[in-house]
Amino acid sequence: MTTTDETQTARPAGRPRSARAEKAIIDATLDLIGESTSLGELSIEAIAARAGVGKTTIYRRWSNKEDLVVDALATLKAPLPRLAGRSLREDLIACVEVFLHEACDARSRCVMNIAMNEFERHPRLVKRIRQAAIEPRRAALTALLQRGIATGELRADLDVPVALAALIGTVVWYVRGLDPDHQVIQEGVVEQVVDHLLGGLTPR
Repeated sequence: MTTTDETQTARPAGRPRSARAEKAIIDATLDLIGESTSLGELSIEAIAARAGVGKTTIYRRWSNKEDLVVDALATLKAPLPRLAGRSLREDLIACVEVFLHEACDARSRCVMNIAMNEFERHPRLVKRIRQAAIEPRRAALTALLQRGIATGELRADLDVPVALAALIGTVVWYVRGLDPDHQVIQEGVVEQVVDHLLGGLTPR
């Protein structure tokens, strides 16, 4: 049977994207970074070899290594959970729960390690990583603390950036004190972290 042009299904230009290939490329990028491959040493060739794809497959999706690294690291920072809004303490516990578990994950730690240690060598790339993966979290936490000030749950004179540093710094310090071969978060520690911090942040 002859099919006329009018009855043919239109096909998009170019090759269809393969979700499996994209996941393999993202995973390969994260694996190599997690294996202490510096951003300067990381190459498209190494990523392609690890992912089992050709370099052209990568370049069809990302124009350069920088774009790929930003997208890969951004996948490690999912949006914070929907907060109940019933109390500042409850919402902080929900956030710290996420931060602690991410900090125990070798891949997720890459984002903070790169943001803290690679800025002098790769300032433009690190700035993009911060914008994609860190700033949305910072904005959400800032809004949460500002809400706490507005409701009277936090001191009116609270320095929000210092409070943020105390919150994140406590999580990082706690995780670094865990056994690197057996990182287990003790039951109840999330509530303890939040309650200790709130002891210095709430009105007297």
